[in-house]
Amino acid sequence: MRPVAPRLERDGVRLRLLRPGDEREWLSLRERNREWLRPWEASPPPGTHEATMSFRTYVRRERASWRARRTYPMVIERDGELVGRASLGRVEWGAERGGTLGYWVSNHVAGQGIAPAAVALLCEHAFAEGLHRIEIAIRPENTASLAVVRKLELREEGMRASYLFIDGAWRDHRIFAVTASEKRTGTWWAGAIDHS
Repeated sequence: MRPVAPRLERDGVRLRLLRPGDEREWLSLRERNREWLRPWEASPPPGTHEATMSFRTYVRRERASWRARRTYPMVIERDGELVGRASLGRVEWGAERGGTLGYWVSNHVAGQGIAPAAVALLCEHAFAEGLHRIEIAIRPENTASLAVVRKLELREEGMRASYLFIDGAWRDHRIFAVTASEKRTGTWWAGAIDHS
């Protein structure tokens, strides 16, 4: 069994696994940001059924997925307050050694450098775990997320047409990527601390 996931921390921004005790704060954060996130979050298309689960079951599933190295699902804290999410999913090992990273921060902290710090922390952790490539898919209209990948100087690889079902339709996404072997410069990549 793998040890408990580390907390990743830099300049007051911390990534950690969701805990059962986070339920009230997490559900409140999600509710307050429902409209803010609606245009950007993927959802199942009509006719798809997803089983409802309790918060505790959700947390247990995330931890099991982390231990199996299928996802790295983290919440973002700033100064002890839950403010968002950064999760590396679709992790493939073998010859690919890659995954897809998604993230969001609460409307009340957007534009404060939290998202780029969280993305850099999670990327560096994933590379230290042995992944080689991480990609991020962003809707062309999502100027806030595009600012994050610009700050991190991620390489753009092109467009995926009709890639994810979001806000009632299949949406195009611009694809950005970074590999472990690429030089990562700038203050966003410096100082990632892994508190194991």
